[in-house]
Amino acid sequence: MTEPRRVLPVLGGPRPERADAAQNRRRILAAADRVIAARGVGGLSLDDVAREAGVGVGTVYRRFGGRSRLLYALIDEREREFQEAFMHGPAPLGPGDGGAPPAARVRAFLHALVDRTEEQSELLLAAESDEPFARFRDAYYALYRLHLRTLLDRIDPGADSGYLADALLAPLAANLFRYQRHTGGMDVARIKSGLDDLLGGAIRPGKGVTRTADPRSHWGA
Repeated sequence: MTEPRRVLPVLGGPRPERADAAQNRRRILAAADRVIAARGVGGLSLDDVAREAGVGVGTVYRRFGGRSRLLYALIDEREREFQEAFMHGPAPLGPGDGGAPPAARVRAFLHALVDRTEEQSELLLAAESDEPFARFRDAYYALYRLHLRTLLDRIDPGADSGYLADALLAPLAANLFRYQRHTGGMDVARIKSGLDDLLGGAIRPGKGVTRTADPRSHWGA
């Protein structure tokens, strides 16, 4: 049984803020950047950020709700650019003017998400590890999942798109990604190739994918 669809107001700027609230937000984020520059992501604490920003720690908690949300706020600007690209940009990552086959869009999205994870993997690891299930509770993950489900449903309406979306996103959890990159010695090209193989196995024969000796050939790579 498929899960109900949810429309998530993720893309775009934050809700309008009072001038003083916006100023505090900018001050806290700038302070967090300075703390990370001096001590690394692992050395980031809300107490230190508050002290660096010249505000009370309660202000930081009220504004961000915890360390994980503060880390995601630091990730936010680059994330908006990524969302704009896959929701509205040129094909095959985005819909483009004339559209692109859904399988090609899924592949382009996964490849772009590899690059996105590579770019900020340390911050993502800290944000995803700060509390149980932080990755799955975040609006970014919910939007990625909805995007993949929409494309997978177009490829094969009978498939379990919710499960497949989670399965395709699982290798891009920051802890596994960093392990593969820094301990396993895998380069970005190898990770993308592995995701191509996973996608080729996830889509049933006759549902927008022609199985060949090379399961990636139908994507025009």
